[in-house]
Amino acid sequence: MSSTTVESTPSRRGADAQRSGNGSSSGPGPSFLRVLNSEFIKFRTLLSTLILLGSTVVVMVGFGALSAWGTGQFSEAAAQDPQAAATIAAQGGDLAVGVPTSGIAFAQLILGSLGVLLMSSEFTTGMARSTFAAVPKRIPAFAAKLVVVVLTSFVVTAASTLAAGFVSVPILDNYGLALDLGSSQSLKMLMVNSIYVAAVAAIGMSLGTLIRNSAGGIMSLVGLFFVAPIAFQLIPGDFFVEARKYLPGNTVEPLTAVEHLPDTLEAWQAGLVLGAWVVIPVLLAAILLKRRDV
Repeated sequence: MSSTTVESTPSRRGADAQRSGNGSSSGPGPSFLRVLNSEFIKFRTLLSTLILLGSTVVVMVGFGALSAWGTGQFSEAAAQDPQAAATIAAQGGDLAVGVPTSGIAFAQLILGSLGVLLMSSEFTTGMARSTFAAVPKRIPAFAAKLVVVVLTSFVVTAASTLAAGFVSVPILDNYGLALDLGSSQSLKMLMVNSIYVAAVAAIGMSLGTLIRNSAGGIMSLVGLFFVAPIAFQLIPGDFFVEARKYLPGNTVEPLTAVEHLPDTLEAWQAGLVLGAWVVIPVLLAAILLKRRDV
């Protein structure tokens, strides 16, 4: 009687599961590209996300048109003053170049709040348990959310700024003011402000991860970008005057100025400060996300 020896080989299902479970990486959980795809699907299928993105476009375009009208009215009123007219004529381009980005203050609040909600909603709804059960390492899910919110914020802000510029050009033309959307300064304003809003969204997502509460995260964001600058301006003392320069909301002006403005940071200093405001909260949020219980 002969016996047959069957070699032990892994099943095709097991091999496929191992390959599809984490791609080329080691350890449990799906590959980063699959996590990124799932986070993008969740992001674009939420009605609240679409509403906030649409609100950003409307606010940016609306404030651009309103700012163009206000700038034109101001130029007409100043035309009756010869000295003011000479000043405006000398910097006519600078007077109009900031019109398309006049709604950035509100865009940063909307998209920053979106960043908060993107992470805090995971904990308030209990979806975090399902997310981190599928991605046990947690960091890939956090990084995927960060990539989605940063890229989306940048693209939406850039597109909204460009749309606001197209709407503002004919309004400014009626008042004899020129706005060249293809000029180096206009492109600089578009890029810097888009990067800035994307940075605010990253900070907002970090706050949502740290606080794990939507209302608390949004209020912290408002306090950092709206309340703190006003408070630092009202409180007397050289310390608060100097500290105000290092708030994240005060880094845009030095980065977009044609020449260095007095009592502000240098452009490279402002870039480093803004980067620190993004990197430190993101790293802290990632560390605590890894260590905390869901």
